[in-house]
Amino acid sequence: MCLVCAGDAAAAGLYFSDRGVRPMGRGGAFVAGADDLGAIWYNPAGIVDAPSGLLLDATWLHYTSDYTRQVLTTSATGTTYTQSYPRVSGSTPVLPVPTIAGSYRFGDQEQYAVALGMYAPMTPVTTYPLTISNADGSSSPAPQRYSLVSLDGSALVVTGAWFAWRPFDELRVGAGVQTLIGTFRSTVDFSACPPDNLVCAGEAPAYDAYSQLSVGPIVAPSGNLGATYVPMKKVRIGLSGQLPFWVDAPAKVDVRLPTAAEFDNAYQQGDNARVRFQLPAVLRAGVEVRPLDDQDLRIELAYVREFWSEHQSIDITPTDIQLYKVTGFPSPFAVSPISIPRGGQDSNSIRLGGEYKIPIDTYFLQLRAGVAYETSGIQEAYVSPLTIDSNKVATTIGGSLYVGKHWRLDAALGHVFAADVTVTPQEAAVPRVNPVKGNPTATASVNGGTYSASADTVGVGMQYAF
Repeated sequence: MCLVCAGDAAAAGLYFSDRGVRPMGRGGAFVAGADDLGAIWYNPAGIVDAPSGLLLDATWLHYTSDYTRQVLTTSATGTTYTQSYPRVSGSTPVLPVPTIAGSYRFGDQEQYAVALGMYAPMTPVTTYPLTISNADGSSSPAPQRYSLVSLDGSALVVTGAWFAWRPFDELRVGAGVQTLIGTFRSTVDFSACPPDNLVCAGEAPAYDAYSQLSVGPIVAPSGNLGATYVPMKKVRIGLSGQLPFWVDAPAKVDVRLPTAAEFDNAYQQGDNARVRFQLPAVLRAGVEVRPLDDQDLRIELAYVREFWSEHQSIDITPTDIQLYKVTGFPSPFAVSPISIPRGGQDSNSIRLGGEYKIPIDTYFLQLRAGVAYETSGIQEAYVSPLTIDSNKVATTIGGSLYVGKHWRLDAALGHVFAADVTVTPQEAAVPRVNPVKGNPTATASVNGGTYSASADTVGVGMQYAF
């Protein structure tokens, strides 16, 4: 079955929170002020301002979501009304999102720096129920099953190498080459009524086909570059850009065929496909001021634009998937390529953050806080349980303890407040994919309803300077 067709969409899930413990503590305002190895994501020019050393941190993204599905239903008398399903909730596992990086400065004035590192995207790995309990003690298929059941088993990281140079005291420039690597796994149900709404109801449970999609190995290249200009001691200006990640990866599909009579003798041969999509380019700009003579107080205002309009579809091309002995269809029946609409739109965010260093005996304590506002990266009609995104506000606090000349210990806490979203059944634009072709009518959309989501972030880390 072409049950590859939907599960991979979450590989392009939106970044729900900023990443890195110290940058996150500043609300993501870490473009002009980037001066540790968090710079590999925010502005690689800042690597030359970081000491030679190692950085290790990890953040837990505790994400929760609620979805109440709504569909248009026509009664026996021809009256159309909106039907609501029971609410379902999604959650994420305890899965730390890491940064691991090392750098070395060299040159007669340490004007050059190289860095190697890896980090993981801040994308929720969400699980929903496969069934829900009824009042009479029976169970029914969960209403979101055609969008997502689970993303457990996914593991994606970005690895890279970076170089930075300070040609003179007022300017730093840097660039890096990166690769998104790993595997992606999802489970989802599909309605395989042949053809939809003609010989059966489009969502009859007997026609559900439970599938697990494994995509990988994913090897998607990209790169970033940046610059920091210091016109005066108390002001820094930063600008950086991230190229898109171009994903073109093989996939395997494991399917449990429907129990309906048309599939009594049916079987699938072949399980290979290719999945293609693009993750967005990112533009960042920031201005940091250090108003005190000792520069212990640092405040940055930053702007970030993520070009999610580049992400309009996920294209799936089966390479050898065929169905045999499906009643009423040719045998073999080759599964055709599928394009799933995603409805990306460019998102914009404003971040304000700062930090202040306080001497305590032989130590230093650096306190920080930040706030960020970000618009949604997906058009409202395309919001689904697979990708819940909306306008959101993130608030963060954090701090670092400097121990001696070499050690810095970091911690940060944050909360993301996301606006609720209502997608009316009339405007819902994500279709229920039916892998059995020949539909005389359009496939109904499956993403109508109300959505809410929020997240807490907890991060700890350490830096060791040589």
